[in-house]
Amino acid sequence: MLSVDYSQGFRSRMVQRMAGPERISASALSKEVGVTQPTLSRWLREARTLPAMSNQNTSGDDGAKSPRHWRPEEKLEAIVEAGRLSGDALGEFLRRKGLHSTDLERWREEVTEALGKRPRSSGKDREEQRRIRDLERELRQKEKALAELAALLALKKKLESLWGDEDEPTPPRRET
Repeated sequence: MLSVDYSQGFRSRMVQRMAGPERISASALSKEVGVTQPTLSRWLREARTLPAMSNQNTSGDDGAKSPRHWRPEEKLEAIVEAGRLSGDALGEFLRRKGLHSTDLERWREEVTEALGKRPRSSGKDREEQRRIRDLERELRQKEKALAELAALLALKKKLESLWGDEDEPTPPRRET
């Protein structure tokens, strides 16, 4: 097996092409320059572990950090900017920022939740809400009926104590 030593400058240029703003895949670069894809991929992995490379801006924006470490303001800016784009422009924006569409969706949900608004509910959610309202209304009606029954029982006891029990024989009248 033939082992070729490449200069550090050449390696750096190849890593920059794979990680820079106009990224190219290791496979495509391999076909272009004749270096095997596993070698190029290894160089890229090694470069990302070096402090000098990991601090470099490889995404083309001024963030240079993983989207999961972005400040809320940066996330909101990305949501707004992505909202103006569609199709290929949106895809290019996502690649340039190092984002996935799922990142934007999650951030939109977080913003919506933080604003106290809920996203449109599905038909199933609306059906469950309607059922809950119906059950609460039924519960209130039953509570009212129970309170009315309790009041009637209290009145009955009061009457019995005043008039006596109907089942008890009344004492005969004394004639005077």
